[in-house]
Amino acid sequence: MDWVLDFYNYRVVGQYLHEFGRGLGSTAWISLLALLISLGLGTVVAIMRMSANPVLWRLAAGYVQAIRSTPLLIQIYLIYFTLPALPLLGRRLDELEGGIIALGLNAGAYMSEIIRAGIESISRGQIEGAQSVGMSYLQRLRYVVLPQAFARVAPPLLGQTAVLIKDSSLVSFIGVFELFGAGLIILTERLMPNEGFLTVAICYLAIYSVMLAVTGYAQRRLGGTAA
Repeated sequence: MDWVLDFYNYRVVGQYLHEFGRGLGSTAWISLLALLISLGLGTVVAIMRMSANPVLWRLAAGYVQAIRSTPLLIQIYLIYFTLPALPLLGRRLDELEGGIIALGLNAGAYMSEIIRAGIESISRGQIEGAQSVGMSYLQRLRYVVLPQAFARVAPPLLGQTAVLIKDSSLVSFIGVFELFGAGLIILTERLMPNEGFLTVAICYLAIYSVMLAVTGYAQRRLGGTAA
C-alpha cells in the first residue's frame, strides 16, 4: 500500500474534503447561473437566426460565429477586462460576475444552434394551425413551437450543459474559486499535484456520469416526442 500512498495520498485528500465540497458547490452555482443565461440567450438568438429580417439574422449569425471561432479562455479575459470599460456598466465586474457572463455567452451560441434545430423540426402544419385559431407570433412560439422544440432537443441540451460544467473550471484563471481551485490549494500548500488534480478529475467524472445518466433518461422519456 505504500506505493499507493506515494502515487495518491488519499489521507491528505481527506483533510481537504471541505475545500472540494466548497469548490463543488461553487461550480454548481456558477454552472446553474451560466446555464440560465445561455438558455435565455440561446432561445433569442435561435429565433433571430430564423428571422426574415436581415439585420437580426446577421447579428445572430455574427455572434455565433465569433463565439465558435475564439477560445473560451480569451472570451473570459475579454469579458472580465473589457466589459467594465464600457460606459453602460459604470463599474468593474467582480471575478464571479465576469466568469458567469462569459460562460453564459459562450454556451449561448452553442445552445442557440441546438434550439434552432428543434424549432426547425416543428412541422409547418402545426404553425399554420395555430395561425388559423388566431394565435399571435409570440403566442405560437410560447404555446406551440418552443415547448415541442425543447422537448425534442433535450438530450443535446443536457449534453451541452455537461460541457458547460466542465468549462467552468476556466474561470479559475481570473481568480474565481471553484472545483479546480480546490485542487490548486493542495498543490500550493502540500506540493501534491496528483492528490489535487486527480481528485478534481474524479469529481468532474462523477458530474459527467450523472449528466450522462440524465441524458439517457431524457432520451428514453422523450424518444416518442422526437419521432
